[in-house]
Amino acid sequence: VHKNGAVEYLSGGIGQDESAAMEMASRQWPLTLEFASRDKGHADFAADAQVLVRDDKGRAALNTTSDGPFLLAKLAPGRYTVEATLVGKTLHQNILLKAGQPAKAVFVWPAGTDEADS
Repeated sequence: VHKNGAVEYLSGGIGQDESAAMEMASRQWPLTLEFASRDKGHADFAADAQVLVRDDKGRAALNTTSDGPFLLAKLAPGRYTVEATLVGKTLHQNILLKAGQPAKAVFVWPAGTDEADS
C-alpha cells in the first residue's frame, strides 16, 4: 500500500496470481481502475499508466503511475475526474463514489497503444 497525499492506493496485477489477488482485494477499496490496450480484437492488460484523479473542485486527489493493470484507491465519497495516460494518449472518465459502494472504471486504449510503442 502506497500513500499519495492523504490517499492510500495499491497498484499492480502483473501475472495471473497477482491479477486475481488485486481483483479479490478490489471489493474492499472504494475505487478500482483497470488499464488495457486493444490488440487484434481483444484487450491486453496495460501497466505504467500515468493516473491523475481530481476532485469536483479540480484539485489533484491522486497523482501516480500504475505498477500494473490495476490501481485501487481509498478516496472519500464524491465526484472525481480520472485522467489516465499511456504512451502520450490520455483517456478521461467521471466517477461518482458512494459510501459503501465500490466503483470500477476500465480504461481501454486503441490498438497500437502499448509500452512497446514508446
